[in-house]
Amino acid sequence: MSALLQPDLHPARSVFAHDLLAGLRQRQKSLSPKYFYDERGSALFDLICDLDEYYPTRTETALLRRHAGDIAAKVGPHADIVEFGAGSLAKIRLLLPALQAPRRFLPLDISADYLQRQAALLRADFPGLIVQPLAGDFSGPMTLPPLAEGAARRVGFFPGSSLGNFNPAEALAFLRQCATLLAGGGLLIGIDLVKAPERLHRAYNDAAGVTAAFNKNLLLRANHELEADFDLDAFDHYAYYHPGLQRIEMHLLSRKAQRVHVCGEPVDFAQGESIHTENSYKFTVPGFQALALQAGLLPAAVWCDEDALFSLHWLVAPTEPV
Repeated sequence: MSALLQPDLHPARSVFAHDLLAGLRQRQKSLSPKYFYDERGSALFDLICDLDEYYPTRTETALLRRHAGDIAAKVGPHADIVEFGAGSLAKIRLLLPALQAPRRFLPLDISADYLQRQAALLRADFPGLIVQPLAGDFSGPMTLPPLAEGAARRVGFFPGSSLGNFNPAEALAFLRQCATLLAGGGLLIGIDLVKAPERLHRAYNDAAGVTAAFNKNLLLRANHELEADFDLDAFDHYAYYHPGLQRIEMHLLSRKAQRVHVCGEPVDFAQGESIHTENSYKFTVPGFQALALQAGLLPAAVWCDEDALFSLHWLVAPTEPV
C-alpha cells in the first residue's frame, strides 16, 4: 500500500486475479490470506471470534479489559491511534473509555465497505472522536496521513495476533515499518503463544464448520469476482499444527482430480493436492521480544493470561533508530 490518503484503496480485481493465478501456478499452490476479507469473509471471521473453540479473541479481550488503565498510561494523552487490520473495531472500544483524550482514530482494513460501516457505528458511540477509516493492504509499504493536529504521538494497535499470518521475514518488515511510522510513540500488539497442539487444532477446526466456510470464501470470491468455476464441495478445509515451524497451516484440499478455470485459464488439481491459504505463527514471549528488538522496537511491558495462552505487548518506537 503506497498511500492511505484515499477512502478506498482495497485491492482491485486485476490485482486479485494476478495474485490468484500466480499462486495457483506454484508447485505448492497458495494464496495470501488477505483475500479472505471481503464483506462476507469479515463477517465470517467475526463469527469465528465468538466460537467456544477459538480462545484468542476472548483471552485477548479479557486482557484488554483487565489492563486498560495500564495500557492507557503507556499510550499517554492526546494520541493519534492507528489500528492495523481493524475489522469490527470491537477491541478498540475496550480501550477508548480509558484513553486520555485521543486526538484521532485511524482504523485500517482491507475490506472497505465493512470498514466504513463499522467506523460509522464507532462515531455514533464516541461522538467526540475523529474517526478516519483507511481502506488498504497493510502487508506492504505504508504511508499514513500526517499526525493529527494537537496529537502528542502516534500509537499503533495490532490486536488478534494477526502478525502470525506473516512469514518471519514479512513480520520483521512490518515491525520495522512500525518502528518508523510510530517513531516517538509505540505499538500495542497481541501475540498468540505456543501451546498444546490439541488446543490449536480445535481452534482452527471448529465443530460448526465456520472456519471451513471462512477458508472456502477464497474460492467463492474467485467465482464471484473473477468468473472462476471452483466447486466448493470439491474442496475440504484442512488445518494442522507444524511444531517445527511453530505455526498452524490452513489448506484447501482437492477431493478429486479436477480442472477449474480462473479468468479463462485452466488450472489442474490432483486428488489430495492443496491450496495453502494461511499460516498462523505462534511465539514465545522471549522469542517475540527478540523479534521486536531486531525491528528497532523496545519491549516495555507484557501482559499474559494465567494459562499463558495469549500475550499483549507494549513496544516503544524510539524517536531515533536503535
